Amino acid sequence: MTTHTAARRLFGTAFIATALVVALSACGVTGTATVAATNSGPIENLQVMVPNAPGSGYDVTGRAAVKVMDDIGVATGTEVTNLAGAGGTVGLARTLTETGNADFLLMMGLGVVGAAYTNEGDAKVADATPIARLIEEAGAIFVPADSPYQTLDDMITAWKVDPASFAVGGGSSPGGPDHLLPMQLADAVGIDPSTVNFITYDGGGELLPAILGGKLQFAASGYGEFLEQVKAGELRVLAVTSEERVPVLEDAPTLTEEGVDLVFTNWRGFLAAPGLSDEQTARLVTAVTEMHDSEEWAAVLESNGWTDAFATGDEFAGFLTEQDERVATVLESLGLV
Repeated sequence: MTTHTAARRLFGTAFIATALVVALSACGVTGTATVAATNSGPIENLQVMVPNAPGSGYDVTGRAAVKVMDDIGVATGTEVTNLAGAGGTVGLARTLTETGNADFLLMMGLGVVGAAYTNEGDAKVADATPIARLIEEAGAIFVPADSPYQTLDDMITAWKVDPASFAVGGGSSPGGPDHLLPMQLADAVGIDPSTVNFITYDGGGELLPAILGGKLQFAASGYGEFLEQVKAGELRVLAVTSEERVPVLEDAPTLTEEGVDLVFTNWRGFLAAPGLSDEQTARLVTAVTEMHDSEEWAAVLESNGWTDAFATGDEFAGFLTEQDERVATVLESLGLV
């Protein structure tokens, strides 16, 4: 296997295999993380921070989780706040100021891990308290409905002509999933990633008007963020990045079907403030676990086409460490840091 092939697959089969192992392991350890929790009732006035704009993947996932927690009675009076900036690290930094606050959660994912690495700030994911990974979601390559590119091959052919003038957008900062995806796609099809004209937007809420408004040749993002626009015929999906086709986008081929050797998966979950006791952490894990185990959450997963990837406690903490290392390796292998 060549160095480039290894880099292309780094967030592919190795990522998926690791995620599967972690998810399966978590199923066996969740009980040990929550048995000791003393749940004296719902968590009152829980604060959930979304570290980018309304309409983003974090926002959709976070608000869906909060609604289920409220609906099944594990939390009451929950407030969701959006604090965008620096690929999610502004929200991460705010979370780290909430030391000891057991009623505070941050919705986060691969994008925050990457942004914390590339922004070289003081806020680090490892300084927060890991609670749970919730979902995995494949990425997708989107074009507006009136795009001249009818297939992925059409788009790649045009992209190769002059990558520097071919505007590519994503809803995350460098190091995040919407940045890593087009960079690895470029590498996989023989385009130097350093020549890619990547334009960053703070979440899907900002990315959507850019792609609909014709400011981008294509957008790379999680498919769940733009299902409504795809179903309405405003956007077309040229390919999805999963190993198999996505049921809610059954007409969209995978990258591998289109001859591109790349599989890519994003994920999202919750962190809590630092400085929590074991009992405080366990109570938050219990609340999120009860949410995950509910019929209401199963319905959310199905309606959004998300893959259940639940993991908690030490397993999630280990997964976060591994993700940080993988982000660094990918960026270095592509010559982006």
